[in-house]
Amino acid sequence: MPKSTVHRILGPLLLWRLRHINDRVYLILVSVLVGTVAGLAAVILKGSVHTAQEWLYEWIPEQKRVFALFLYPILGIGLTVLFTRYVLDGQLSRGIAPIIYNIARQGSIVPRSKMYSQFFTSFLTVTFGGSAGLEAPISVTGAALGSNLGRLLRVGRRERRLLTGCGAAAGVAAIFNSPIAGVLFAVEVILSELSAPFFIPLLISSATATVISKAFYVGQPFVLITTTWPVEAIPLYLTLGVFTALLSVYMIRIYFLADKFFTTWPGAFRKVVVGGLILGGLVFIFPPLYGEGYNIVQLLLSGQPERLVDGSIFAVYRDENIWTLLLMAGASMLFKVFATTITIGAGGNGGMFGSSLFTGALLGFILARLINMSGLYPISEVHFVVLGMAGVLAGVIHAPLTGIFLIAEITGGYALFVPLMVVTSSSYLITKYYEPYSVYTRKLVQRGVVMHADRDRGILAQLSLLAFVQRDFVAVHPDDTLGELVDAFRHASRNLFPVLDDDMQLLGIVSLDKVRDALFDDKHYDTTRVSDLMSPPPAIINVEDSMLDTLHQLEEHDAWALPVVRKGKYVGFILKTTILAAYRRQLLKESD
Repeated sequence: MPKSTVHRILGPLLLWRLRHINDRVYLILVSVLVGTVAGLAAVILKGSVHTAQEWLYEWIPEQKRVFALFLYPILGIGLTVLFTRYVLDGQLSRGIAPIIYNIARQGSIVPRSKMYSQFFTSFLTVTFGGSAGLEAPISVTGAALGSNLGRLLRVGRRERRLLTGCGAAAGVAAIFNSPIAGVLFAVEVILSELSAPFFIPLLISSATATVISKAFYVGQPFVLITTTWPVEAIPLYLTLGVFTALLSVYMIRIYFLADKFFTTWPGAFRKVVVGGLILGGLVFIFPPLYGEGYNIVQLLLSGQPERLVDGSIFAVYRDENIWTLLLMAGASMLFKVFATTITIGAGGNGGMFGSSLFTGALLGFILARLINMSGLYPISEVHFVVLGMAGVLAGVIHAPLTGIFLIAEITGGYALFVPLMVVTSSSYLITKYYEPYSVYTRKLVQRGVVMHADRDRGILAQLSLLAFVQRDFVAVHPDDTLGELVDAFRHASRNLFPVLDDDMQLLGIVSLDKVRDALFDDKHYDTTRVSDLMSPPPAIINVEDSMLDTLHQLEEHDAWALPVVRKGKYVGFILKTTILAAYRRQLLKESD
């Protein structure tokens, strides 16, 4: 339906709304709509992926299945790349980070293409065994639906930001049947703040999506029934928290090293072939790396860890040596992040959310089994599996509350609340010490986008330095005479003059305040040069610098203006008053 037709139909309805429904009620109604649509999208994606996976698995005879699992990921990544190139015109920004950027720098306007691009590409990738999770694509799809429904229904900028978070929360809530975790995920990861009036729409959207999921699809992937935990095991829970933190740091660093490698590697289809073959080889040796890996987590929770080696070349040693099982679990745990980054780097689509749960579960099992084998203290392996999932998730995405409530909701392990708090808090604090930014935000921070900081930093991060550079400063040449400088003073509106050479390179500045006495020395008008009067600027700002860093430079040097350069060439000056005025305007806009 053409856009003009939609607006013509909605126009009278929106006008009626303005007359009869107040803004608060309207926002709640729209949040219900966002939760419904995002919940349906999550149910359809998750259900269709699982159905297609079962069909692909059963379609191949058992004796040939191991070779099919080797080739399927290559096919899935290849189809994803073709879809991206010929349907999306090569534009597919993966993961949660672009949504955070849309909120921080683009007024919560998420491209319409994200309402379907993440859905189809993640379906192709994960259906064919790509070693990544569906949570990030589902969350992005929900956020895009929330943002664009907000634009269509003419809500304000602030409300559109909230609806973007509502969509992301609804996606997570629907996929796990966990409404509280959905809300906390939106607050900790997507929005980074929560004002009291916005809590209700978030909760309503998340609850609506959960109802949709309950009605059409059983989204709760894991089941754990437990009633108690031993107080004596607290030191062991702290030990698990330390190990989950170390694993989280390892995963974040490997993820970005691999991302850097694939970014600089030329040739899209070369990536598909080489990356697909490496991924297929990993899956061939370690079958638990196939797909999301939630089936492996369920085996651990149901007390069947020995089945980890099923379908692998090590299956014949399953009953002979416990170390074979532990080595399989350990290798799968360490290689999962490689498998995920290869899946994404080679052209597939998915996220680290599910991979974090998978690796955390394996870490919990390994550590619990080793403790039990040592005779130190009899510990529940199932408890450690659950706690490991929460700890790694909290560390990798820097969201401890999401880790606590998600695991409690999806496993029914509310009795483990205190151990969950111990493990997630220790994991989060240690991980944040070594990796200040999460797997979602590290690259954004490197680009100068600040979301998870105080409000002032967040507002300044939304301002582009280049947009506020003042270019009306009169430039002078180092060979100009004092007389020519005096003439420039007469026609200038500023008392600061950049000194540029023939290539527009900034050599220094001349300040009227500092050369005032020389202006009256008319005997030297022809002999004194600008090069004799100029001085180095207190600091030089690059166009790539953030507004926050620029303001720090202005404050540190007690300057009212500093020159801005691009690759050494003069661009203009940035003024402290300009930054403060822009900050005030942005603050007022955020408060609308």
